Parts: sequence; structure tokens; C-alpha cells
Amino acid sequence: MSINQSGWRPTAPEAKSGNVPASVTGNKALMLEEALIFEIGDARTTGVDFAEGDVAHDMLGDLTRKAPIGLPGLSEPETVRHYTRLSRQNYGIDLGFFPLGSCTMKHNPRLNEKMARLPGFSDVHPLQPVDTVQGALEVIHQLAHWLVTLTGMTSVAMSPKAGAHGELCGILAIRAALEAKGEGARKVILVPESAHGTNPATAAFAGYSVEDIPATAEGRVDTAALKARLGPDVAGVMITNPNTCGLFERDMREISDAVHAAGGFVYCDGANFNAIVGRVRPGDLGIDAMHINLHKTFSTPHGGGGPGSGPVVFSAALTPFAPLPFVEKQGDHFALIEEETAGEHHAGSFGRMVAFHGQMGMFTRALTYILSHGADGLRQVAEDAVLNANYILRSLDDTLDAPFGPSGPCMHEALFSDAGLAEGFSTIDIAKGLIDEGYHPMTMYFPLVVHGAMLVEPTETESKAALDQFIAALRSVAERAKAGDAALKSAPHFAPRSRLDETLAARKPVLVWKDTAPLAQAAE
Repeated sequence: MSINQSGWRPTAPEAKSGNVPASVTGNKALMLEEALIFEIGDARTTGVDFAEGDVAHDMLGDLTRKAPIGLPGLSEPETVRHYTRLSRQNYGIDLGFFPLGSCTMKHNPRLNEKMARLPGFSDVHPLQPVDTVQGALEVIHQLAHWLVTLTGMTSVAMSPKAGAHGELCGILAIRAALEAKGEGARKVILVPESAHGTNPATAAFAGYSVEDIPATAEGRVDTAALKARLGPDVAGVMITNPNTCGLFERDMREISDAVHAAGGFVYCDGANFNAIVGRVRPGDLGIDAMHINLHKTFSTPHGGGGPGSGPVVFSAALTPFAPLPFVEKQGDHFALIEEETAGEHHAGSFGRMVAFHGQMGMFTRALTYILSHGADGLRQVAEDAVLNANYILRSLDDTLDAPFGPSGPCMHEALFSDAGLAEGFSTIDIAKGLIDEGYHPMTMYFPLVVHGAMLVEPTETESKAALDQFIAALRSVAERAKAGDAALKSAPHFAPRSRLDETLAARKPVLVWKDTAPLAQAAE
């Protein structure tokens, strides 16, 4: 068996087959079988022996426990082993390539983590006197400066906690601006089919009616249809650029001009800013508000429910309505502007998004990333992200259907469909087969405009060797699906758990362990 140009040697198929008996323990070498913690430990015992207590009186009153606590009794080694074994079954960016499209699960440089743990950043408190946190405020101010510079906008709100929170921030600023002009009756937000799914949800949450704008055959906004719908009831448009098909909206300037001429505002979902940072300034495209996912473009941690950060940049037209607080440099002193009436640039502020100032740890990490890369480095981030995505697209478009491949190069993510697979096979089978190959599956069935969509985003942090290995794995699984390999229908075979009934799991999830449940049911 030959070695490819990257130096990666594929695993021989015969190494994964044969009549090898199952182990008695359920373990697969270093992949240790692990039951639920309630199955390991008995709630009626403890991991250590305690003498019977002889307490005649206590200070708990009627709060004293009257029944057993119900937690499993484990020794310390058993407890440590349990959670360590579980951690080995959790896929993460430090374990392998994460191909999720529209999520940008890229490597977080350890330098960022070191800086975020410096005393004064890691232990700062939002209620400390301003004079004691000048360094932290300077970090916020510097990061704000670079976000405004990179986007070509006028101001930035640093406090929103995530992308969708940032979307709401932008829409509330648009609503405040319209109300200030006496045009609060505009109650429609136009959202293209190629926009992120949170866009219509955000507009609806803010009290607007949402209307779809169709996409063209090449996956971009139908500019003619959008222009035809503009009118006195339209407050604005929420557009994702680059969009969720991995394509740049070439008519963005034309769209912005048309929306402005009709009296509306343009909100851009900047989740995919990592594809154009250092190359394109959204402000030059007529954008009025745009959130930036710090985890996507500037490498802060992603996932686990937070902490997130989604700063929102504003045009000159919306800056007076941006939320508080913001940091302002006054001579050699950094001031935190928190009053709605303070500052001529926020005279019409709609208020606050959060109780305090934002996520300090995320700010420190993002500024570290920006300063360590520099202007040329950030430009290369975008170029490498786009290069890697196009490398995947062109390496696989002879095996997988690429619905927009013929229209030219993609941006930061490659989009495939399940067209051409054998009858009865679909995207889910490709995804399960990839698990056997040691990969977390790509984004599946999204965007909705493509049937059986498979969205792959390699990011700029993956090497060519890593991409070659993933391409070889995906090609192998796709060829099996096209050939009708029945084994794919029951994949994954080598994961700790086999394929479950996902529909039943979604509709009737079992969230509480019960002692009477059969072990096989609990495990599978």
C-alpha cells in the first residue's frame, strides 16, 4: 500500500475486519467501556467508611436530610477513572479535525489562553472601581479599535455575549433609529434563504414580521426579488455574507444602496467574517450593523454553552442608538460610559444588553490573536481558510455532488449534497461512516436550500496533511454509499455506542436514569 504525497498512510481494510471475538469487558484496547456512574456505584454504599454520627442537635432545623442522598458511592480512584474515561470519548479540536461548517471549530492558540490567565484579567471583577481596572479597560478599548478598523465601521458595542445576542443588539438599534425618525411603523424584516437560521428568529423576537427572499440558482440572494419587495413597511434586511452556502454575495453594495434608498437599514450576519477579514471591510459594502463571533474569526473558545462574545459594529447612521456601556479614552485615563444620556455618540442609545461590560476573557484572547498576527497575518487567515475550503471542494467534487461548484470557487466552507448516492442512502449514512473513520461529522442537512446538505469548513488552522487524510476518509465513505455498501446503514461500528434511533431520541429523550431500566436500553 503506497503512501500519499502528504505522508499519511491509510489503514489497510483488512485491519478492520475478520472474526475477532468481542472482549469480555466490552473494552476495545485503550477505548474502555464505561457505564453510567449510577451503574458503577451503589447509592446504598460509599467509597469510604464513616463512623456513625452521634449528633444530638444541629443548626439545620427542618432542612436536615431525612432520606438518603441517592448519589452513587465511589472511591476516589473510581470517580477519577470514570470522568477520565468519559473525556476520552469526547471529540474536540485538540483530538482531531473538526469539519463543522458555519461553526468554525478552529484551534485556539495556547498563547491566548496564557494571556487570559494573567492576574488582573482572570480575576477582574465588574464592580471594581474604574481606577483599579485601567489595564482591563485598555484591552477592551484596543480590541474595539481594531474591530472598528478591520470592518470599516464607526463604533462597536462590546457587551453582547454571542452571535444571536449580537443580532438582537443590531436589530434593536435599527428599531430605535426608525422610531427616532418617526418610522416605527416599519414592521417587516427581509431575510434571504441563504442567511443563518438565527436571523429570522432574532427579527421575530424583536417584534418584526419576517419575509423570505429567494436565492438564485447559484446560491446567492435574488437581488431583483429583494428590490421588488422593498417598500415603506420594510425596516431592513438581515443578510449573511459570506452566506451559508459558502459564497460571497457579489451584489452586496447594490443591495445596501437599494435598502437605504427605500428607507431601511442593512444588518449583516458577520459570523463568517473569518473568510474576508483583512480583505474586505463590511463598512465599504454599505452595512449598518454587523456582529462578529470572536470564536470564529479571532480564535476564542467555542462550545460548551459559553462564555461567548459577539461584539456588534455600527455605521455612523446607527452609532447614536448603540447600546451602553462603552469604554472611552479621556486623556491618559480610560472611562466606562454607562449612562444613557452621556456621550454625544450614544445620545439615542436603546439601553443595555447585559448587566456589565462583556466577557473579559474573550476580549483578552481576541486581542492577543489580533496583535500576534498583525495586519498581514489576519489577511492570511482569510486567504488560508478560503484556500483550504476550495482544496476540499475540488478534491471531492468528482465523488460528491457540489451543487454550486460549477459557479466558481467557494469561500470558507465547501458545500456538498447527497445527490448521486445509491438508492436508500443519504447524508446521515455518510456522517455515521465518518465516525468510524475517527471524525466528527460535518454539518448535515444545512443549509436547507440544498437537499441532503453536507457543509465542510476546514478553517485556516488545518495543514494540508490533515486535509488529505480527511479527504481520503470522506472519499472512501462516499464511494461506499454510492456502491450501496449495506454496512454503512448500521455504522458506526467502532464507536463506543452504535447507531441509535435519532427520531425516537429527539421525541422521547430519556433524561433520568432509573434503576429498573434494562442495562442494554440505558447503554444503547
